[in-house]
Amino acid sequence: MKSIAILGAGSFGTALAVHAATVADDVRLWARRPPLADALATARENATYLPGVELSPTIRVTADLDDLVDCDIALMAVPSHGYREALRALLDRRRDPEPLAVVSATKGIEVESLARMSRVAREESEASGAAVRSAVLTGPSFAAELGRGLPTVLVVAAHDESLATLLRERLASPALRLYSSSDVVGAELAGATKNVIAIAAGVVAGLDLGQNTLAALITRGLHEITRLVVASGGDERTVAGLAGLGDLVLTCTGGLSRNRKTGIELAAGKTLDEITGGTQMVAEGIRTSLAISRLAADLGVAMPITEQVVALLYEGKDPRRALEQLMTRELKPETIL
Repeated sequence: MKSIAILGAGSFGTALAVHAATVADDVRLWARRPPLADALATARENATYLPGVELSPTIRVTADLDDLVDCDIALMAVPSHGYREALRALLDRRRDPEPLAVVSATKGIEVESLARMSRVAREESEASGAAVRSAVLTGPSFAAELGRGLPTVLVVAAHDESLATLLRERLASPALRLYSSSDVVGAELAGATKNVIAIAAGVVAGLDLGQNTLAALITRGLHEITRLVVASGGDERTVAGLAGLGDLVLTCTGGLSRNRKTGIELAAGKTLDEITGGTQMVAEGIRTSLAISRLAADLGVAMPITEQVVALLYEGKDPRRALEQLMTRELKPETIL
């Protein structure tokens, strides 16, 4: 694997491109909007999404998917609601008979189909006839820190363990340590669901409810993630690792978390339209909360924090009322599942 394409020139996609340039000579960064691609190519900086981080001269920025068709690895860093469209457009252009390694860095689920990104990749591969080997890159990682080369540790998961191992060795660097896993279900669901819990953590912070409350929320949120992962066929040990606990703690406590910021704004009385209309950044937990809630209902999994987040976002529920309902639920023994 010699050439790496990154689809999505937001903050994390740009950070991945900056990192990829340290381990590969041929890196191509695709931006959906041509004006953004032109700006990045000229300024060698993503002033909108990742200011202050220089793009290596070896990174080729483009808005043309035809420029990516001969790459060996496609790192997908587009929002979940645009994932299928972007991957379909790339695969429809691809003529290489060798399988393309499609690595999802997207922490979300399709609202309409409840499909994880690995399922989207499989479906689009079958529809296009282009061979795909699918993997997931996830774990605790803020784009600003990854882009600056600060030490980061992630996990790469694939059903094909040889692919996970290959990507682990290919993408790792002194600044990015990677562990491999075969639990794609756990890696994807943990990465997506922690964003929902992080919105609730932002509400806790915004209401100034203290560290006791936050610690309890993170712990009970971890229980919700574990129940969903196990019910979906994943491994509860994954939730205790980087893809679960590691990412959950970072997103619930870090000041750079978009999902946590969304919760803070909800606590301040802002509506969903006001929150989403005031930024170009995508907080995946907003849309994913709907998908996770529906998936949990289909599986018969109790996820009370997730239910309250959906009510806050889409029903205009008062944040203090949501907390009161969580605190007055039926008392019972503490169990993981």
